[in-house]
Amino acid sequence: MTSQPYETLHFFGQDPWWLVLLKAVFCFAFLVLTVLVAIVWERKVVAWMQLRIGPNRHGPWGLLQSLADGVKLALKEDLVVKGSDKVVYVLAPIVCAIPAFMAFAVIPFGPPGNEVSVFGTRTPLQLTDFPVALLYVLATASVGIYGIVLAGWSSGSTYPLLGGLRSSAQMISYEIAMGLSFAAVFIYSGSMSTSEIVAHQQPTWFAALLPVSFIVYIIAMVGETNRAPFDLPEAEGELVGGFNTEYSSLKFAMFMLAEYVNMVTVSAVASTLFLGGWRAPWPVSTFWEGANHGWWPMLWITLKIQLLLFFFIWLRGTLPRFRYDQFMKLGWKVLIPVSLVWLVLITSVRALRNEGYGFGQVVLYVGAPVGVVLLLALVRDALRKQPEEAAASEDGPAEAFDPMAGGYPVPPLPGQVLPPVPRRPSRAPKQLQDALNGADHSEGS
Repeated sequence: MTSQPYETLHFFGQDPWWLVLLKAVFCFAFLVLTVLVAIVWERKVVAWMQLRIGPNRHGPWGLLQSLADGVKLALKEDLVVKGSDKVVYVLAPIVCAIPAFMAFAVIPFGPPGNEVSVFGTRTPLQLTDFPVALLYVLATASVGIYGIVLAGWSSGSTYPLLGGLRSSAQMISYEIAMGLSFAAVFIYSGSMSTSEIVAHQQPTWFAALLPVSFIVYIIAMVGETNRAPFDLPEAEGELVGGFNTEYSSLKFAMFMLAEYVNMVTVSAVASTLFLGGWRAPWPVSTFWEGANHGWWPMLWITLKIQLLLFFFIWLRGTLPRFRYDQFMKLGWKVLIPVSLVWLVLITSVRALRNEGYGFGQVVLYVGAPVGVVLLLALVRDALRKQPEEAAASEDGPAEAFDPMAGGYPVPPLPGQVLPPVPRRPSRAPKQLQDALNGADHSEGS
């Protein structure tokens, strides 16, 4: 049973001013506390993955490590680069941090009805909601990325500028794919309101109904937050740290805070759009009628956010960083085309279902053209490989190439092949033979 579009929005805008302020403080405190927990959790989990100890000094089991790091950054000397644009230099970390907090205002922690009582006043577990709430999320996320670009430009240094430029390209590439994944949810739910989208995920979550949109959003949210393996703006492989090289003390802490708050926000958006939001998971909702009422929904969405944060940590401890060409190819040549094709399919399915077509007719009208296109693509690839293989066989041996011919290393030209890298012979056969000889001598004696 789903609600009609916008019928739940009248619950918002009715709270007294003190309750609105209390909700805003709660959202801020929830984000800051989750960030403190996520930093310790990340360092502990990555240490466990890499067979290290991890934080174990500050607090029991090192649980206060992130708090100690925050105090350390606050007490460090705050430097301002002499050749920087002072105003933009100071405003850049603020531009990064504030939009990260603002986007969390439309995340629902419970049903839109007046489910709970706060000091005698009935209110929904959500700060606010409106018909274009998810467009608001996209807008605030875009503004936050500009903070990184401005930080790199205002520092007056080359390497931070390169990190800021990489960030702008990353924003353009992956926000398009993220917006297309949002569009599929809009079409299927008929609303851009976060509370309405959660209401339409009964009984099936959109992660099951829109799996391609869910996968595209998960990849795009990692790129949007500059996390490994897409942490190219930070440039750890270069001589310096990237866009935040010239920052220290609290301004540097604000960049780190914005990164982790963005992680929490995109995880909350993923939970809202695709994982049922505040709804209890399937086994719990079947035998417990009160699981989706009262204060319990806050527990379910918090658990979903923590699971997605663990996914961020798992990626960082598992995957190496992408090369920049691989990163851009994934965004422009994979995610965006796949999202566009999937969006056309979802639009076609919804249009046919609205016209009264049955499931079999929808599969025939939508699946048959897709199958024909895939078959033609396979045939085209097979025919294209044959001429390439024939041309490679006719070219004969590749031209010899000396990478140091000009006195300094140069890359090979088309048709040239690098010589094989000289390698030390393996010691394993010799060690095995020595072990066998030693065994023979011991038996003979």
